[in-house]
Amino acid sequence: MKTNWNGVFPAVTTQFDASLAIDIDATQGVQDALVRDGVNGLIVMGTCGENNSLDPEEKRTVLKAAVEVVNKRVPVITGVSEFDTRRAIAYAKDAERIGADGLMVLPAMVYVPKPEELTAHFRMIAEATSLPIMLYNNPPAYRVNIGSDVLRALEDVPNIVAVKESAPDPRRFTDLINEFGDRFEIFAGLDDVALEGLMLGAKGWVSGLTSAFPQESVELVKAAARGDWETARTIYRWFMPLLHLDAEHDLVQSIKLAEQIMGRGSERVRPPRWPLTGARRAEVTAMVEKAAATRPTLKLKAA
Repeated sequence: MKTNWNGVFPAVTTQFDASLAIDIDATQGVQDALVRDGVNGLIVMGTCGENNSLDPEEKRTVLKAAVEVVNKRVPVITGVSEFDTRRAIAYAKDAERIGADGLMVLPAMVYVPKPEELTAHFRMIAEATSLPIMLYNNPPAYRVNIGSDVLRALEDVPNIVAVKESAPDPRRFTDLINEFGDRFEIFAGLDDVALEGLMLGAKGWVSGLTSAFPQESVELVKAAARGDWETARTIYRWFMPLLHLDAEHDLVQSIKLAEQIMGRGSERVRPPRWPLTGARRAEVTAMVEKAAATRPTLKLKAA
């Protein structure tokens, strides 16, 4: 199974109203704006979408709304982040029925599996659906590595097609390509090693800060694709202070605050997360405001 997944896939936020109920209109507004800004796909209910803060029925509602508003303009990939394999299979089946174009599957939450348990989790989900699957590797966050042994054991599963690589070591991109060739489509999954990933052969970028600055994100990936490394480096160097936020513990709050400052969404998050306060809020606000005032696209338009 091959897909046309490439380019920028923002991990979109889920928007909440003042009572912290899901605001479907606002969530669709965020999604539609990103598509109109030229992104190549959407990741719905990943980490930035606060997947594990949503009830099961809420997840289905958010996905239905995304499929509706995107209307096949770009692929809609939904996060599969559950506490056990049974729940993950049930959500994968519902996602296919609702109309998702693919799944981004995480290890089961809380429990840290042995490699054979991790392999079985992914295989059982894949066998329950015909949708293409991106595996999400993030060892710092989930305390387990989707290593070569796991990927080798899953090579025969036709609908496991991609890996979102969020390990902070860019050598992983070359190691995976050397070992598996083009068997898996590799995506950069950590914002502050995105250009390194693209330079080393990643097909695309699952991005957090794209939600606040989509135009620059799209231009960065386009520049890399055409080999215009000078433009890509210029955008990347401008972007890097914000991209580092994606590797911090409070990435969701920071990205939502950045969205709010840029007029693209609300900073509201569900507990146990809380919006940024004090010195941290001031620090992130200053970073976003500086970035907004020095946007590379402003210079390109002026020229």
